[in-house]
Amino acid sequence: MRNSIYTQNRRLLLMVLDGFTIVASFIWAFYLRFDFSFPEQYYPLLQSWLPLIILVQLVIFNISGFYQVIWRYTSLWELLTIIKYVTISFGGSLIGIGLLSGFSIHPGSVLLSFYFFNVLSICFTRVSVRIYFSHYKNQPMLRELQSKKRLVLIGAGKTGAKIAREILDSNDSPFEIKGFIDDDPNKRGGKLHGIPILGTTADLGTLIISFDELLITAPGVTGDDLRRLISACKSTGKRFKIVPSLAELIDKDVSLAAIRDVSYLDLLGREEVKLDMNSIEELLRGKRVLITGAGGSIGSELVQQCLPFEPSEIVCMDNSEEKIFEIMGIAEKTYASTMIKPVLGNINHKNQLEKVFNENRPQIVFHAAAYKHVPIQELHPWTAVRTNVGGTLGMLEFSDKYNAEKFVLVSTDKAVNPVNVMGATKRLAEILIQSINVKSNTEFLAVRFGNVMGSSGSAIPIFEKQIKEGGPVKITHPEMTRYFMSIQEASQLILQSGAIGNGGEIILLEMGKPIKIDQLARDLIKLSGLEPDIDIPVVYTGLRPGEKLYEELQSLDEKLISTSHKKIMILKDGNQTILWEDLLSKALALINDSEELETDKIQIKLKALLPRYAPRSFLSLSNDDRYESFSVKGEA
Repeated sequence: MRNSIYTQNRRLLLMVLDGFTIVASFIWAFYLRFDFSFPEQYYPLLQSWLPLIILVQLVIFNISGFYQVIWRYTSLWELLTIIKYVTISFGGSLIGIGLLSGFSIHPGSVLLSFYFFNVLSICFTRVSVRIYFSHYKNQPMLRELQSKKRLVLIGAGKTGAKIAREILDSNDSPFEIKGFIDDDPNKRGGKLHGIPILGTTADLGTLIISFDELLITAPGVTGDDLRRLISACKSTGKRFKIVPSLAELIDKDVSLAAIRDVSYLDLLGREEVKLDMNSIEELLRGKRVLITGAGGSIGSELVQQCLPFEPSEIVCMDNSEEKIFEIMGIAEKTYASTMIKPVLGNINHKNQLEKVFNENRPQIVFHAAAYKHVPIQELHPWTAVRTNVGGTLGMLEFSDKYNAEKFVLVSTDKAVNPVNVMGATKRLAEILIQSINVKSNTEFLAVRFGNVMGSSGSAIPIFEKQIKEGGPVKITHPEMTRYFMSIQEASQLILQSGAIGNGGEIILLEMGKPIKIDQLARDLIKLSGLEPDIDIPVVYTGLRPGEKLYEELQSLDEKLISTSHKKIMILKDGNQTILWEDLLSKALALINDSEELETDKIQIKLKALLPRYAPRSFLSLSNDDRYESFSVKGEA
């Protein structure tokens, strides 16, 4: 009731104000036309034209919902709305005046002048409302101003402007903006929202103004440029934070709530992923989706990324009770039309797999379940064979049997010229995908990419823990490099690959430049406000079992073919696809032999299947053992 009375009073006040501006604009148009006088012969027009103009304009303003706009937040769009409805009102008034005067409108120039004055005066009143609420109403007391955190924003672009606008429009904001920093020479000395641009990043150390914190509002800055910015920020001795990239903000909403400390993800400087939403929607909308390893880094993000496309059901399969419990919590909080169904199960158990496929009949399958930690799998290779080969084999057979439309294997760059069991088993999984695709109605494909930033067991969480404990930060080798991308980017591109792929392909994601692990560790130390080798020691421990100094994204016999998406490429293998029956029998023999839990024997069998597989320990085996008649042609 109270709100209704307030709304009615507000509308009445605005109508009175608009009526006054119409009268003032009308009279002023006459004064300007007749050298600041109002000829007596035109007095009757005040009685005939003016009431009609007021009536038409106020009626149209009311009908259109014009008075429902909250004018304290007036922006360019509201000003365009004013022009729109004033123009419509003017046109209606002209028709009415024409009917009254027999379409002998004199003086016509006065009406044209009135139109422009009317637009300007209505705009002025609305802008005045905004100025009042943003600059005068409820202005903080001096004591409150002194308690506000004084910010300098680095980046006077769209993001900086939006953050500044949010702070200026909120009287209870804990921040006060002292100025902008921007390296664009054309902006130097200018102002944005009335706030001065103080200089470039080179001037940060010599600013004469007093401030408490720096905020980097340039989400598109590259990794190298961000390192330079961070170095400049650290030279001031002040705290600094950043607005995340748009890729990290799923809802694309840049706001103060999103501000956080700088992370290594920012230093990657990767471009925002632009998805073909229509093709992904066609792949997922209304479909039953199965995701294995749904509790892992990639699997859980795939669940989140699928939801906006409204599949009818997402079956989330994982062998971890803890992860399934977490998925159940997500399912309870999700109010989308998609049903999330957690399933505790192991892909190595065929009876469990068949139950899942038989009961749910998935149409789209994302197979992310795998053992991935290289040194652990090097010590326990039978688990890698059982899961990465045997589990994948079961998934392929049931996807084919129950007529899934599309199957997407999440692969790895370690499958290229593998030197470890993990990479070899994933490479064999890729070959199985290509082989079964030839004889199946299901479209099978694999997506290959590098390391995922921040996933469980990856370098960054380990380094962060070591830094928190005071060091040392342990690096295996100073020259080791790896490819990195964020979990969000990897998951988005997996979905896009599933939409693009037609079956039988190995799809490669664009990984950018490889990053030195040594540089990564030192950057993380600096982001923690410390100095490497001074505050936190860095030590080198030597390569672990199965590790390479660098990873590769494609083998010599694989050629890249571009697709409709610039970050997705198809790898064309010159070798012939192996017959499914031949490959299946040899894969089953490998799985069977792995149950003997003999590392050397597993490596021999993998080497026979994959001549490019070159484990270090294999060099110690005899020639007779190396080349048993177990090889599959086409991988050499």
